[in-house]
Amino acid sequence: MTLYARYSELLDTVLDTLQADGTLPDGIERRAVAVEPPRDPAHGDLATNAAMVLAKQARTNPRALAEAIAPGLEALPDVSSVEIAGPGFINLRLTDDAWRGELATILREGDSYGRSDAGGNERVNIEYVSANPTGPLHLGHCRGAVVGDALARVLEAAGFRVTKEYYVNDAGGQVDTLARSVHLRYREALGADIGEIPEGMYPGDYLVPIGTSLAAEFGDEYAEAPESEWLELFRTRAVAAMLDFIRHDLATLGIHHDVFASEAALQAEGAVDAGLERLRSKGLIYEGVLEAPKGQTPEDWEPVELTLFKSTEFGDDQDRPMKKSDGSWTYFGSDAAYHLRKAESADHLVNIWGADHAGTVKRVQSAVKALTDGRVDLDVKLVQMVRLFRAGEPVKMSKRGGTFVTLADMVEEVGKDVVRFIMLTRRADAPLDFDFAKVVEASKDNPVFYVQYAHARVRSLVRKAADAGVSLDAPADLSLLDAEELALVKLAAQYPRTVESAAMAHEPHRIAFYLYDLAAAFHALWNRGNDDPGRRFLVDDNPELSRARLELALGIGQIIRSGLDLMGVEAAEEMR
Repeated sequence: MTLYARYSELLDTVLDTLQADGTLPDGIERRAVAVEPPRDPAHGDLATNAAMVLAKQARTNPRALAEAIAPGLEALPDVSSVEIAGPGFINLRLTDDAWRGELATILREGDSYGRSDAGGNERVNIEYVSANPTGPLHLGHCRGAVVGDALARVLEAAGFRVTKEYYVNDAGGQVDTLARSVHLRYREALGADIGEIPEGMYPGDYLVPIGTSLAAEFGDEYAEAPESEWLELFRTRAVAAMLDFIRHDLATLGIHHDVFASEAALQAEGAVDAGLERLRSKGLIYEGVLEAPKGQTPEDWEPVELTLFKSTEFGDDQDRPMKKSDGSWTYFGSDAAYHLRKAESADHLVNIWGADHAGTVKRVQSAVKALTDGRVDLDVKLVQMVRLFRAGEPVKMSKRGGTFVTLADMVEEVGKDVVRFIMLTRRADAPLDFDFAKVVEASKDNPVFYVQYAHARVRSLVRKAADAGVSLDAPADLSLLDAEELALVKLAAQYPRTVESAAMAHEPHRIAFYLYDLAAAFHALWNRGNDDPGRRFLVDDNPELSRARLELALGIGQIIRSGLDLMGVEAAEEMR
């Protein structure tokens, strides 16, 4: 249980007492009551909005209610003072012993500190990456992969049951194009001069091994055969090979999905038809004509009757076609059925999509709401583009020419941990710059280095303590820690709450932001000893103080290590 959750329970006890004596009415709604750090640390250690939230229900003003709540809070263990601020906010200051106890809790709980059951074991399905299986993953896919995987880790730490899913778009025309591109490479492997790859085909050399493999297996059986004889076979083999590439590339980032769901299989099983019929049974499907495109109408536009879903009844700006005029499924038709399939075994759905999918969010959320009768919610996190630089100069790429930086290229050059950390140093919906030179700099401006350096300093301190004969076999006297050192404990104690808030908001970047702030505070404390040996973590002639400060450092190292693990990053033992 977090420090904030513990004091929330103690506050509940105080409110129970006020209900018992008639100060608060029975049945009062408390869900909006919170205990959290005040925005300004100068105001105290904890703050609660209880009086502001409950005053209207209690038919009194917030300040008067705060004055009724305050005595009960003042009587709580480890509360040194209570202050009422403004119209009725209540600020609490805790005793130094409370923070010493929290440091002891961090050390005692170790890797468990920060993990909770806030999620109530609810089931969350996270779909991320889901790149078309037509080429290697590139830096744009990389960011979504890291955000999705880190979010899965954070949700699991907060007590949710998580399924990590990849949706394979293998039913559209792009996979036919892939198959035709592979056929060219197959013919090439047999000795044919295929010339320049035609416009519209996939030109990358990554298809050469697939063509070579097919040539070795089938010889020239399909070299001159009509497309109808080889298209399905080449499509199946090409998609399977590309998925092997994708799994391998994701593994270099430490990412492994639980499920790879096939769009083609979904359609073949009749799941899309079943989804359509479920919507039809609810009166949400009709045959109709869409309005003409807004603005200047294209010359070739003409009204066509389509099978439409009433998505406007669920907040969308227009109804959406489930089928094309030729009777084939639209992407939306398949998406609706796919989300229904996921919702059958989940309480919450989360999609990590590229920003270019922004226009489809409302319609898919509408379908989920309609298909599940509102039982399952869908949150879509849009990931903005990554701009690639090398020593400040933009890296030029051409997908048509097959010259683009792949995920595997990035990991090979700077390492998995650097890639993962940098991808979480901005909100997912903000553009991110990735400079190959800057991400490996040994400077405060490089967050990867700065946080890793803090952990490496802790590990170095442990080694030096062992050499100096400073042992932690006996409990340290934490009363020797000064106010600045206890302030660092207060910041460390925010870690469990940070994990919970990151999980509930589906924002794993909050962990990276928090770790940078914690590392900065630790480095500042460390630097006190640059000019004053008596303020170093290890003081030559004071083993008791050294033990207390070593325990503090170990606590901070534990938090950094746990937070990095949620990001999928290994904590550095030393910096080289």
